[in-house]
Amino acid sequence: MGAMIPLSVLDLAPVVEGSNPREALRNTLDLARHAERLGFNRYWLAEHHNFPGIASAATAVVIGQVAQATSTIRVGAGGIMLPNHAPLVIAEQFGTLEAFFPGRIDLGVGRAPGTDQLTARALRRTLAGDVDRFPQDVMELIGYLAPAAPDQRVAAHPGEGSGVPVWILGSSLFGAQLAAVLGLPYAFASHFAPAQAAEAAELYRARFEPSAHLDRPYLMLGLNLVAAETDAQANRLFTSAQQSFLKLRTGSPGRLPPPVDDMAPIFRAAGIDPASPGGPLSAAVVGGPQKVREGLAAFIERYRPDEVIVTTQIFGHALRVRSYEILAEVGAAMAAA
Repeated sequence: MGAMIPLSVLDLAPVVEGSNPREALRNTLDLARHAERLGFNRYWLAEHHNFPGIASAATAVVIGQVAQATSTIRVGAGGIMLPNHAPLVIAEQFGTLEAFFPGRIDLGVGRAPGTDQLTARALRRTLAGDVDRFPQDVMELIGYLAPAAPDQRVAAHPGEGSGVPVWILGSSLFGAQLAAVLGLPYAFASHFAPAQAAEAAELYRARFEPSAHLDRPYLMLGLNLVAAETDAQANRLFTSAQQSFLKLRTGSPGRLPPPVDDMAPIFRAAGIDPASPGGPLSAAVVGGPQKVREGLAAFIERYRPDEVIVTTQIFGHALRVRSYEILAEVGAAMAAA
C-alpha cells in the first residue's frame, strides 16, 4: 500500500443468525486469504467467551488454521485475555505457532476477561487470575518467550527463545502506560472505546521507554469500518453491527442479525440516542469509496497511528469481503496520491 500506513484486519469470526460456528470459521479462512491477496499487513483474531455471535474463543487454534491457509500475512491474537490463562501455557501455544509459522506470529495480550464474571469463573475455576496481576503476568510471559537462562527451572518448550512479538492491548489508559513502560507495541481498542483514544495515544507516546523489543513507540488503532458501493448500501449493512452492540449493551448478546432498513425504532425502544458522541460505534467509518477515503484520512490525521486495524461486522460474507476490497482500493489510492 505504498506510503500509506499499514492496514490490518481484526476478525471476530462473526456467527450470523441462521448460521453456525463451522460456517463462520470457514468464512474466516476465506477472508484471511483475501486479506493476504489484498496486501493487508496482519490478520488478528480475538478471544471472547460465551458469545454466541463470535467463533474465535479458541483463539490459538484459529490462528493456526489461518496461518496454515495463508503464506505471507502476519497472523496473531488481538488478543489473548491473559488473566484467563497461565503465562506458561500461552508461551507454549504461541511458541508452537511460531515453530510452525516462523516470523509470522503476533501475540497481543489484554487484561480484561473477554466475557462476564460467571464465565470467567468457569474458565479459570477460580478468579485467582486477577486483572491486577496483569503487569506481572506480561513480564512472566515475555520471560518464557526469551532465551532460557542456564539455571531456569521452568521453561516453555516450544516457546523459549522464539521471540514472538508481544503487544499490549487496551481500551483505557492503563494499557497505554504499561506498554510505554515496557517498551512494547500498543494496540488501542478505539473500535469500541473511541472516547479515550486520543488521550491513550498521547500518553503512550509521551511515556514510551525504548527497550530490547522496540526503540520507538508503535501505535495501532482499531477502527469499525463498513464499505460498500454506495453510502446508502453501507449504512444499511452497518445496522447489523448497531443491532449487535445494542444487544450486548442490554445483556443479551446473540448472533449477528441481518440488516434493517430503519434503525430509528430499534434505538427508541432501547432508549439510545444514536447521535450521542463517544458511543462505541461513534467513530465508525461507513460509506461508499469516497466517504471511506475521507473518513479514513480524517481518522489517521486525528490520531496519527502507525497502523490501523479494521474490523467489519457485515451479515453477508461476500459483502464483508467486498468491504475489505474497497478498503484496500482506497488505501492504494491514498498511497498513490
